[in-house]
Order: sequence, then structure tokens, then C-alpha cells
Amino acid sequence: MTREISQTVRRVNTVGASNLILETNRLRLRRWKASDVEPFAALNADPIVMKNFPSPLSLDQTKSFIGGVEAHFEFENFGLWATELKDGGDFIGFVGLSIPRFSAPFMPCVEIGWRLAHKYWGQGYAPEAAREVLRDGFERVKLLEIVSFTATSNVNSMRVMEKIGMKHNPAEDFDHPNVTDGHHLKRHVLYRLTVDEWKRGIGCDRDVSKTLI
Repeated sequence: MTREISQTVRRVNTVGASNLILETNRLRLRRWKASDVEPFAALNADPIVMKNFPSPLSLDQTKSFIGGVEAHFEFENFGLWATELKDGGDFIGFVGLSIPRFSAPFMPCVEIGWRLAHKYWGQGYAPEAAREVLRDGFERVKLLEIVSFTATSNVNSMRVMEKIGMKHNPAEDFDHPNVTDGHHLKRHVLYRLTVDEWKRGIGCDRDVSKTLI
């Protein structure tokens, strides 16, 4: 994490995540392992899952993605957690935190994001895991604010953002610089949640059964 980002979004140095596992009632969030590659590659090749991304990912791109996530964990002590069901141990995708690496008015920031296999949509897993990631981000990592963003067409993810208490200001919507001009995914929405808002539980919908993703 750069000094600029550290001073902006974090109060103090964080406790390491090398042996950390996050848990919810139904889910386990952990570091990545070799057996995750195959199901994650299938997820990244699914046109339904990748509908709101510029393109699907190949097997090599998936492996590179996982390598980048693990490097992020080692450097920052937080990252995108491999997520599995407690009942049976099935890998379902990822939920976690990352530092975006593009230029935008709201930078520097830490983003919460998720990507789940389509068969696990509609069961409340994304907001369930995301709430635990927020807790870890604000309590252990000592973040002052967490953001999330997605293409304006991704209503499923926007619903998750709202369910976990994040707030949208339309004045902060932006064109993603890494998406080609004229592409239908160019325009993005931005959601925010500060640590003080999280502590007050502003806007949190505790009924995770209503989520679409």
C-alpha cells in the first residue's frame, strides 16, 4: 500500500492475514489454494457471470489473477478471499477487498467486490460474505472507508451494495478509464460506506434471502 493510500483510508498498520480465515453462518473465506483454479476458471468463462465485464478470462488469465490476489494479500494484509460453503466445502467464488489501480476522482480507495458462480446466485451468499469482509476491513484492517463500483447495467451487484449498507451518490458516477469509449460497460456507479456509517448500521438490510446474486 502506498503512503498516500495508507494515510487516506487506514488509521494504523493492520494485523496480518497469512493464517486468517473469516467465517459466516454458511461460508468460509480463506486464502487461495491450487484446487480453486479449475472451478474459478469455469466461473470466469461463464458468459452469465461475466456479462458485466468486458470479456471472460482464460485459464492462464485466471491463474494470473489468483497470483495477483495472493501477492496483494502478502503486501497489504487484505485481499479477495476464496469463498467456500461450510457444508461440503464447495468453492463458490470470491468476496473481498482490493486497491483499484486506475485514475479516478475518488482515488485512492479500497474496494469491496465479489464474483460468484452462477449456480450460487439468489441464495444470499454475496451479502452474507460481504458483511463479514466489511467487518474485517473496518475492525482488523482499520479502514476509514470502503467503496464499491460496477457498470450501470449490473443491477444485481448494486442490490448487494445497498443490502450491505453502502450509499450511492449519482454525482459520483464515472466513466471507467480501462473500458473502451463507446462500450456499454463504460459508465459506472460508485457506492461508499464509512466506518462511522458501518458502526451505526445505516441502511443495512439484514434479510439476505432477498438478494439476486
